[in-house]
Amino acid sequence: MTKNDSIYTSLCVLFSVLIVMGNLIYQKFVFLPILPFHTFELSVGAILYPLTFLLTDLITEFYGKEEANFCVRLGISMNILIACIIIMMDQLEATSWSKVDDTIFHTVFGLYSVAFIGSIIACYTAQLVDIALYLWIRKITKGKWLWARNNGSTAISLFIDTFIVISFMTAFHVLPSDRMWALIINSYCFKLFFSICSTPLFYVCVGMIKYLQKSGKTEPEKLASRAFS
Repeated sequence: MTKNDSIYTSLCVLFSVLIVMGNLIYQKFVFLPILPFHTFELSVGAILYPLTFLLTDLITEFYGKEEANFCVRLGISMNILIACIIIMMDQLEATSWSKVDDTIFHTVFGLYSVAFIGSIIACYTAQLVDIALYLWIRKITKGKWLWARNNGSTAISLFIDTFIVISFMTAFHVLPSDRMWALIINSYCFKLFFSICSTPLFYVCVGMIKYLQKSGKTEPEKLASRAFS
C-alpha cells in the first residue's frame, strides 16, 4: 500500500468511526454555552459530526468524486452493520447479575434502528450534495478560494442533513414534536459555527496531505511531477 492509499484509507476509517459514534450517543442532549450571547441545545452526537463533511471535502479535493462517494457508502455500510448487531444484541435476555439489564440496554440502544434509518437518509443525501457543491464551487472559482468551497458546500449540506434527521426522528416520536424547529435551528447553528471555526484545521489538513503525498513519492515520480509542473 502506498502512502497515498494509506492517507485515503485513514480518512475513510475516521469518517466511518464518526458516523457510527454519532448514532450510538445521539440520545443524550446537552447545553453548550460556547457563545456569550447564546447557549446551544443539541445532541452530543452532533458535536463532532461536522468533521465528517471536512473529511469528505478533503477526499474530494485530493481523490475526486468517485472516491468520496465510496467513502460515504462505506460509512453507511458500517452504520447498517453496527445497527443490525445492536438489534440482535437487544433481543438477548440479560442475566440477573448483569449491571446493565434489558430495560437500560433497550433505553440506550433500542431506538438506534430508528435513528440510523434517519441518519442514513440524511447522511447519504447531504454528503452527495456536499461533494457535488464542492466540485462545482471549485470549478467556478477555478481552483482558488479553498475556504469558499469548503464552507459553502458544508453550509448548505449541513442544513439538509440536520433538517432530514431531526424531522425524521420527530415523525417517529423519538424526539418531541414541539422541540423540532428549536433543535433544528440549534443543531444547525452549532454545526455551522463549528465548521467555520474548523476552517484553519481544513487548511492544516490540506497542507499535511500535500506534504505526505510529496514525501511518499518515489524518485521517478518526483522527477515526473517536476517535468510536468
